[in-house]
Amino acid sequence: MNAQTPPPGREMMARSAEAMTRFMEQAQAMGDVARRQMAAMTPAMPPRIMDGAAPTGAAFLSRSPLKLMADAMAYAVDASQRSVLFWDTMRQAGNTFAEHEKAGCPPVLVFDWDMVVDGRTLPRRCNYALVRIKPPEGAKPTDPAMRPFVIIDPRAGHGAGIGGFKSDSQVGVALRRGHPVYFVIFFRDPEPGQTILDITEAEAIFLRRIHELHPEAQRPVVIGNCQGGWAVMMLGASEPELTGPLVLNGAPLSYWAGERGRNPMRYTGGLAGGSWPAALLADLGNGTFDGANLVSNFESLSPGNTKFRKYYNLYENVDSEAERFLEFERWWGGYFLMTRDEIRWIVENLFIGDKFARGEISAGKGASFNMRSVKSPIVVFASAGDNITPPGQALRWIADVYRDEQEIKTLGQTIIYLVHDEIGHLGIFVSGKVANKEHTEIANTLDLIESVAPGLYELRITGTAGSGLNTGYQVELVEKTIGDIRAISGEAENEAFPAVARISALNQMVYDLFASPVIRQFSTEQSAELRRQMNPMRARRYMVSDANPLMRGLGPMAEMVKANRAPAAADNPFVAMERAWADSVERSIDAWRDWRDSMQETAFHAIYGTMSALNVAAEVPAVDAVAELAGETPDVRAALDRIAEGGYAEAVVRMMILMAKARGGVRRSRLARSNTLLTTEAPFAQMTSSARQALIREQTVVVEMAPQDAFDTLATLLPDAESRQRALATVADVAGPEEELGEPALAMLARLRGLLTP
Repeated sequence: MNAQTPPPGREMMARSAEAMTRFMEQAQAMGDVARRQMAAMTPAMPPRIMDGAAPTGAAFLSRSPLKLMADAMAYAVDASQRSVLFWDTMRQAGNTFAEHEKAGCPPVLVFDWDMVVDGRTLPRRCNYALVRIKPPEGAKPTDPAMRPFVIIDPRAGHGAGIGGFKSDSQVGVALRRGHPVYFVIFFRDPEPGQTILDITEAEAIFLRRIHELHPEAQRPVVIGNCQGGWAVMMLGASEPELTGPLVLNGAPLSYWAGERGRNPMRYTGGLAGGSWPAALLADLGNGTFDGANLVSNFESLSPGNTKFRKYYNLYENVDSEAERFLEFERWWGGYFLMTRDEIRWIVENLFIGDKFARGEISAGKGASFNMRSVKSPIVVFASAGDNITPPGQALRWIADVYRDEQEIKTLGQTIIYLVHDEIGHLGIFVSGKVANKEHTEIANTLDLIESVAPGLYELRITGTAGSGLNTGYQVELVEKTIGDIRAISGEAENEAFPAVARISALNQMVYDLFASPVIRQFSTEQSAELRRQMNPMRARRYMVSDANPLMRGLGPMAEMVKANRAPAAADNPFVAMERAWADSVERSIDAWRDWRDSMQETAFHAIYGTMSALNVAAEVPAVDAVAELAGETPDVRAALDRIAEGGYAEAVVRMMILMAKARGGVRRSRLARSNTLLTTEAPFAQMTSSARQALIREQTVVVEMAPQDAFDTLATLLPDAESRQRALATVADVAGPEEELGEPALAMLARLRGLLTP
């Protein structure tokens, strides 16, 4: 036996110890799951209805029997009238759905638009298209020299237009600022055989066309909503020269990330056995996957709202809520289709495999999409109230792709994130309040983002709204670390998920070999269309439309009700009882949802955690850090070799970076002054935009990798007293009033003055 080979007994003991460790970790994970589930499912005590502690009980006790009888009659009339108006609104929604389907589900954009490039005419045909948004009548025209905005909506069952189906929207924010706005739409039916890579190629062609239309403008801002965020990052990775700043709104780039006891959607694929159910549904659809299945999954996440509360809100406030309800249902009820290859690519690479952050998604011809190839500044917008794309899924990729925040800086990348406290997933795209605050401030910051030194920042918005473009909000970029991202993203290193990917691949192989050929043999376009029409998501809308003869009489009846409307008084105790009943129904449904989610999470960890403990799944390799340490890359070495070379421009930029580093962030007012300096004053104004960005990146590398040498060599860059005084005055002007700087920044300013003042 070789002397270096351990004895068999010792090797067996080592394996047993390793297995025991895995089982202990699994037991600890299950205990943590149970503890968090118990905390999440502990309900708040509901208000008591019939005693003096609640307004309803007090209202009953304070009324005479005759008054209660009058209130009951008034409530009966009101409730009956609301019922008629409610069902008439549902009838209108059903008719809108039927008309929308008949028209081919056109985009729900509230703005007029012109077709620019139709992907159905490209060599690699796909059902995507680029349109240009027309400013509303009476609005100021857009400036072709300003940076264009390009919005890519999610294709996750619904149609295009959610980013611009209101005037107060992402589109509206950009138009009011004078930017040309383009929208990437898609049609209901995919082109035969189209793939995700065909779509990526088409979107690159769209951006090239925008460059041709706006040769004097800076590279466009590209905004990706939800799944559209994948498209944006794939574009940024494969075509970095085409994209300007990238904005990712609620985009789940790290699908495995999340928090135990919450975020149940990430367990769905594992409990279904992997990707094969999506392939089955596509085979039953004659090679086409019905997006209504995805929308049904979204509704199941919050059944208390989607199955009850949103309809009760319409019933309760039918006099004022009907228009908003109909507007939203037009988008929510538009179901789009995908090819079999598209849905399998999405499920296997993103939902099940979580391959994007690890650079394992094939880009064709032997290449892969690598997020480290993205050179444009990135803004990530997430929300703690989002149960479809929680903050962990939106942000964890940063910690997976980059080793630490210093590496982000040395690679010249700028990443800014913003986490809302409570808005839901759709609110990120459709809320007027969010559009007028967060999206407006993001747009304001994008004008200055290329003046920001590379690094990882949190965007903080404080203050109150102002008017017009000059809002009263205060915006600050605060430097953050990869550790902060890990703290936000919750449970990410979960050994159960690699087991899901392995089992999914095995199940998919079995399905492809034995089941798929048989199902395809018997599927026809007629049977597929019948299945789509019988889908409950469609059938329930047709049932309340005029296609149902029982609904046709509601229109005239609703008009009579409106003419004789008699709403109950606001203090009617029966109205309060109705609201209390509605609250109890929603709580009951949510309690069932919490129980269901807890059972699913427990089952997931029990099955796949045990498999992982038994070493069923091979270990998933860590992210390749591009094989080189950041400090050994040629760009870093070249920057450090030039640390004492340059003049006034290099010195001023380096001094501003030293000041920002000392402060730990930068307010937008200082960023605006910095941007003014870099774009209007010599010698910066004579530089191209790319040259200024290269200068900022290089000086950031110098400050991060050799901070003391960066400070000491400032005197070499500024050899004479005149240039030193000019540089100090410039940096002080950008920094602003000294009383607002804070002690660390004041100390750095004093050090600079001590070094450069005789």
